[in-house]
Amino acid sequence: MLDAVTLDQLRTFIAAAETGSFSAAGRKLGRAQSVVSQTLANLEGQLEVQLFDRTNRSPTLTPVGRELLADARVVASDMDRLKARAKGLAGGLEPELSVVVHVFLPTDVLTQAVAGFHETFPGTPLRISVEGMGAVIEPVLEGRSSFGVRAPLLTDHPDLTAERLMTVPYMMVAAPQHPLAQYGGPIPSQELTQHVQLVLSDRSQLTSKTNLGVLSPKTWRLSDMGAKHAFLKAGLGWGGMPLYAVEEDIAKGALVPLEFEETRANASISLSAIYRTDTPPGPAGRWLLDQLKIVASQAKASG
Repeated sequence: MLDAVTLDQLRTFIAAAETGSFSAAGRKLGRAQSVVSQTLANLEGQLEVQLFDRTNRSPTLTPVGRELLADARVVASDMDRLKARAKGLAGGLEPELSVVVHVFLPTDVLTQAVAGFHETFPGTPLRISVEGMGAVIEPVLEGRSSFGVRAPLLTDHPDLTAERLMTVPYMMVAAPQHPLAQYGGPIPSQELTQHVQLVLSDRSQLTSKTNLGVLSPKTWRLSDMGAKHAFLKAGLGWGGMPLYAVEEDIAKGALVPLEFEETRANASISLSAIYRTDTPPGPAGRWLLDQLKIVASQAKASG
């Protein structure tokens, strides 16, 4: 008999419990009170339990009814999500959203945007990869990611459309005990070449031979910005970091900004959202991309 229980019966049960009477439930559902009463009687017969105590003027939930009301709400809510997801898929909503972002994108910006995405698209699985250099662009070109957030690289690629996102200040730093931090003036290029530069490695073949910002032949290459940050603070080398990631360390004296003679030590990295021109993001991807723009704009304004 339980297989015969319908969603309509459960919604009628919920309406009667929430409104406090069968007549009020009927008005809410656009049905006669007699239809509501019969529907609930049939439901009780199928479940073989009494959901309402009808001995008083207004029906009240029995202890069993109170317990099953929570389950009925879960079932109805799950069905609503199923219907919304089916409607979204029929209208082009992605069954899953995959995004790749540059390691320099501030975590706070990404987190705020994703929090909004989770609320707006609770049924859409989200996959986010954090990469650098060509490892951001490669999955977008290959169709494995709906869109990416890149630094200035391959800006004229014919298959990609770019939308500006934000600018991230970038600074060369070293630990206070490092020789470059103790140099005592603008550092010449020759001196930079004598010390290990910590560089984020490129995990793609697309730009593996590109050495942006590499000023020393002595390099340690790391695939993780957190490890690079820790190595810098330990005095194992010098290198560039987004300002937001080292601002506190500089204020505390744990890292020291470097000044170069021939090359700018401090710069800004422009981040852009990119996607294949022939396959732009669907509704969920477009929403997240736009939300990243909004949050990035707010972060810039507050900064």
